Amino acid sequence: MTVDVKICGVRTPAILDAAVAAGANFVGLVFFEKSPRHLTVADARALATSARGHIKTVAVMVNPDDALVDLISAEVQPDVLQLHGSEAPERVATIKERTGRSIFKAIPVFDAADLAAAPRYAGCADQILFDAKAPAGSDLPGGNGISFDWRILEAADAPFAVSGGLDTDNVAEAIRLSGAALVDVSSGVETAPGVKDERLISTFIHAARSAPQQHKKAS
Repeated sequence: MTVDVKICGVRTPAILDAAVAAGANFVGLVFFEKSPRHLTVADARALATSARGHIKTVAVMVNPDDALVDLISAEVQPDVLQLHGSEAPERVATIKERTGRSIFKAIPVFDAADLAAAPRYAGCADQILFDAKAPAGSDLPGGNGISFDWRILEAADAPFAVSGGLDTDNVAEAIRLSGAALVDVSSGVETAPGVKDERLISTFIHAARSAPQQHKKAS
């Protein structure tokens, strides 16, 4: 079974087309004003319309209120909502029921103790995304270009996604050590913050799909 790939922080039609051509499964559209990858609703709607039928779209939000959830769900119509803040399980369940959409929930990870938060979301999140915990002082909960020790994920329930510091050189090792079913990359395929590179996207996906994988069983 091949690993799925998400290219996060897509901002232009050319990069959307590159992700589709390279065989990505998902593109992430970021709605967080502090991020260099932030999109307006109008720009995201245009990208999501172009993506429909070719690749799944993921709307990435951080502690969104109901107004933003409703706006993005109605105007962009993403396939998935990714909650990348400190949303409690009850809040995740509410958003899932409110929108009827699949939910990815990011869990910030520094060491093995951080994995304990994941089971709390078992009944409300469709996919857990283990992302490297942001460094102190960072305004961004993700996309910081830092990683964590992927070996600690041997203790995690499968399937799950991995993000944080992934790039063309290390994604195969991340998949081998963690057993991730999905890898999520943003800064690792950029030449500058928010500026994706078509060649790096293609190389990253090839490396991910060529990686030897663990075959973890769900607990």
